[in-house]
Amino acid sequence: MARLLEKYKNEVVGALMDKSETRNHLAVPRLEKIVVSLGTGSPQVDKKRIELASRDLATITGQKPFVCRARKSVSNFKVRAGMETGLKVTLRGARMYEFLDRLIHVAIPRIRDFRGLNPQSFDGRGNYSLGVGEQTIFPEIDAAAVEAAQGMNITVVTTARNDREGMDLLGLMGMPFRTEQPAGGTGKA
Repeated sequence: MARLLEKYKNEVVGALMDKSETRNHLAVPRLEKIVVSLGTGSPQVDKKRIELASRDLATITGQKPFVCRARKSVSNFKVRAGMETGLKVTLRGARMYEFLDRLIHVAIPRIRDFRGLNPQSFDGRGNYSLGVGEQTIFPEIDAAAVEAAQGMNITVVTTARNDREGMDLLGLMGMPFRTEQPAGGTGKA
């Protein structure tokens, strides 16, 4: 069993039940899925870039990524319908908990000048999204072998009904949220 799943069952469920004053453990918010996505830019520039990004994303998540294609042609961006423009992976079950555990305890602490995650990045329904500047914060990726730094978007989808419940759930699971706004900063993590 994944370490974070065990923590959720043993500690987080009880704490959330006390906080929400419910006696039904099935009514407590839980993680549903984690979606990791990245855009590779225009495929005309470098066709090898999508292959390298796919390899890195598969290494990070442990699952083969789905190739996203453009739905419409957009002449301003030099994109035609059907061109490969990005990658995404949807994690569920044990892989989801293992990825979140590595993200919280290994990858996020490796971010340079990290002062906490922005607590305002919830979507209003308890789901949290964050952007990562480059893939080298994950220890599975060899920084010397990376040809181009590639950022990615990570969305944690929960069954929480609102942002407060989602923040309580993720905070108890160990997400390092920022407590106060930095003076003169932009508020980005």
